[in-house]
Amino acid sequence: MSTPPLLPQPVPSIQAPLHWQRVDFISDLHLDASEPATFDAWAKHMAHTPADALFILGDLFEVWVGDDTQDPFALQCMAALKTTSQRMPVFFICGNRDFLVGPDLFNATGVQSLSDPTLLDLGSDEGATRTRILLSHGDALCLEDHDYLAFRAQVRQPEWQAAFLAKPLAERQTYARSVRSASEARKQSHAQDPDFAGYADVDTQAAIEWLKAVDAQVLLHGHTHKPAMHDLGQGLTRWVLSDWDADAQPPRLEVLSWQRTQAANTTQGLQRLPLSV
Repeated sequence: MSTPPLLPQPVPSIQAPLHWQRVDFISDLHLDASEPATFDAWAKHMAHTPADALFILGDLFEVWVGDDTQDPFALQCMAALKTTSQRMPVFFICGNRDFLVGPDLFNATGVQSLSDPTLLDLGSDEGATRTRILLSHGDALCLEDHDYLAFRAQVRQPEWQAAFLAKPLAERQTYARSVRSASEARKQSHAQDPDFAGYADVDTQAAIEWLKAVDAQVLLHGHTHKPAMHDLGQGLTRWVLSDWDADAQPPRLEVLSWQRTQAANTTQGLQRLPLSV
């Protein structure tokens, strides 16, 4: 097993106020102008969810090449984020597709940036189970995806990002399209390979080590597009968020929701809420 990434000391944390009765978690929407139905479903949920807080765990956008974008679709997404953040706290962990989201977007929308990982302490009411959730995009824990982790280490360097963001916007957009095309070609080639066992998943032992290090019961992440709840033993679980695709059959539009009234259940108050198109 590869060595799991070191946790920052201390791990950033959020103490949820007791008036938070419902918290929504979403990730891997990969919003893109070419998929308007997915955007519409997301915008509808953002406008109408009764949640008291919303956490976006990466890959909200299919690609993000800098906060200086003037792309009409990107501005439309930012407007939806701003409207929602004016009525509830909205938090964002960058993913592998939108790691270049920066302070200008956060300042313009009111969305709050989070480190990866961040600990969310939801507390408990009297007699209810204490719930501490470690939030991550999840890509850093896919320890067997060696090529991706090497790429991730490069592009997360401040020097690389500064050099990339200094390039003309058109050049950055061309690069992003090439990366996306290469990714799609890789998916298609694997789809035709009967011996392909699937993309690397989060490493179980690494997930356990992270949870124990911060005294959390739940690791919650996206990235893998393999929605599930994994029992890790010792009272620990790993919940994986679904990606979104309104045009799939059936559509994949799912919110993972924590509700305080359900927190005494063995599922730690978490439940999946499929949305209608």
